[in-house]
Amino acid sequence: MNTHTYPVEVEWSAPGGTDDYRTYPREHLLSSAAAQSITASADPHFLGDPSLWNPEQLLVAAAANCHMLSYLALCALRGVTVLEYTDTAVGTMIENSGAGGRFTEILLSPRVVLAPGADADLALALHHDAGEQCYIAASLSCPVTHSPQIMTA
Repeated sequence: MNTHTYPVEVEWSAPGGTDDYRTYPREHLLSSAAAQSITASADPHFLGDPSLWNPEQLLVAAAANCHMLSYLALCALRGVTVLEYTDTAVGTMIENSGAGGRFTEILLSPRVVLAPGADADLALALHHDAGEQCYIAASLSCPVTHSPQIMTA
């Protein structure tokens, strides 16, 4: 069994600290050894900066990215030539009445453009396989569903 670790650093600081819930800054920096840093914040509903990534968006992005990478690999291995892949992914989260919350679903809506002559039925079926192989989707307690659209160039 292979074990992999993915260290990520989260950095936050503020001169005044968290002395006032409504006014302390939510902006923070996400970084890892192999990637550029990402400036992030809280969701605007939780007083964050709407122009920055928030953890909820990053979770949805991770699920969409993982599915895409799994899908493209499967297509390459099965001889399906993909020319374009775009996805409009949406995560749905509910808040609990007390505190906290949870995601109830992440819906992926990939739009795939195939090369002329590519097997569209196989391309469609490979989304199911990609969903089964995606490490992120397998790790989440909410369902990650997909509604792909396949077209030929």
